[in-house]
Amino acid sequence: MKAILVIVLLVSGAAAQNFVASSPTLPDAPSGHRFWNFETTVSTGVLAGLVAADAVTTQRGLERGYHEVNPVMRPFVTNGTAGQAAGSAMGFGAALGTVYLLHKTHHHKAERITMRLMIGVQSAVVASNCAALH
Repeated sequence: MKAILVIVLLVSGAAAQNFVASSPTLPDAPSGHRFWNFETTVSTGVLAGLVAADAVTTQRGLERGYHEVNPVMRPFVTNGTAGQAAGSAMGFGAALGTVYLLHKTHHHKAERITMRLMIGVQSAVVASNCAALH
């Protein structure tokens, strides 16, 4: 009896597979936004300005005897302006690359949140540097 019940269930399940939507093609998914829209352009400009401000305040702090707290950036910033520029460019590129990767993988909300978090953290770093210098 159990075998007959199993066979009936499997046959009815297989028959149900024939009742799909009448249209064999699915509609196109709504397209997301372009990466270089107004918000991303403005946010990238703000982040670039904050990275530049961080570079300037860090070099002024090093001239006054302070030391770099970030262990990843320390080897770069202690080699003068050229090292600072290289480290800042790599950090900025990594930040923008992360946002672009999130965009390409269709994580648009995470893309916006990540950019705003990076701007917030960089703002806090610049504010901390300015407070230490004054």
